[in-house]
Amino acid sequence: MAFWRSKTAPSQPESGETPPAEDQAGQGGMFTKFSSGLQKTRRVLGTDIRDLFKSEGRLVDEEFLDELFARLIRTDMGTGPANKIRDEVAKQYRGRVVQLEEVVATITTEIREQLRQDHGGLAKADSGPTVILVVGVNGSGKTTSIGKLANHLRSGGHSLVLGAGDTFRAAAVEQLTIWAGRIGCEIVTGKSGADPASVAFQCVDKAMETGADYAIIDTAGRLQTQSNLMQELQKIRKVIDKRLPGAPHEVLLVLDATAGQNAISQAKGFSAAAACTGIVLAKLDGSAKGGVVLPIHEQFQLPVKFVGLGEGLDDMAAFDPDSFAEALFQN
Repeated sequence: MAFWRSKTAPSQPESGETPPAEDQAGQGGMFTKFSSGLQKTRRVLGTDIRDLFKSEGRLVDEEFLDELFARLIRTDMGTGPANKIRDEVAKQYRGRVVQLEEVVATITTEIREQLRQDHGGLAKADSGPTVILVVGVNGSGKTTSIGKLANHLRSGGHSLVLGAGDTFRAAAVEQLTIWAGRIGCEIVTGKSGADPASVAFQCVDKAMETGADYAIIDTAGRLQTQSNLMQELQKIRKVIDKRLPGAPHEVLLVLDATAGQNAISQAKGFSAAAACTGIVLAKLDGSAKGGVVLPIHEQFQLPVKFVGLGEGLDDMAAFDPDSFAEALFQN
């Protein structure tokens, strides 16, 4: 088992110092991030809905409502959320001639309400390190998302230890080690093919020993149909809990936004096996299917905690329903 610490860890903010840029930016800054990340989805959704209207407006009848529904579906938001939006537009405007701006305002409000969540922030342990287990299929952006999350926490002044639990994929261990070096935090690794549960145990142990605020543990990318690998996830949970009762405090499922509705089947398998507590939606900037956030939230009642909005370490944002809803239509 290897422990490694960067010699060039960035300085942490002291009391009274300027907080990270994201904290200063507030909701305006969040809107800018989401607006940039949702360009492809907004291009599809905005263009499609705008095409429903003429300069004199449009009568809200069954034909219009059916066309609106079809265009909403194109963003992979699913029939449930799309039907709720359709019904709300019908309730407010049926039989009236309306303008684009009126319908967009109603859609934005309905999306905001559907995505309302009480517990969007990360859980925090009452004492000792907060342990975060990160799961997801191969190619979902899981390891990169861990690097971004670690950077997000490190920039906020927190200390942390990473655990490279994807021991069967050398590239994942190498990638996470590089992230740790750039961020300036410790990482626990094992030999190729080592028991992932052992790496998880050692990561939590190291976080407790050093007084770290967080331990973030990577797991092997796996398909939701592979029951033996799901059993391995359950084993990791038990081992972590043995070392630190009550841990893990968060189990984050990384989903690839470009997968659209396929992300739903991933969530079904993982949410049961790993007792997921939240979603990280990766690659949102590369997808025209950003609407998939709605059915994920609807079906599983799992809060979307973070979204990936680019390739850089800083390109992750805490999810904000208001900014997300507004950015679907506004530049």
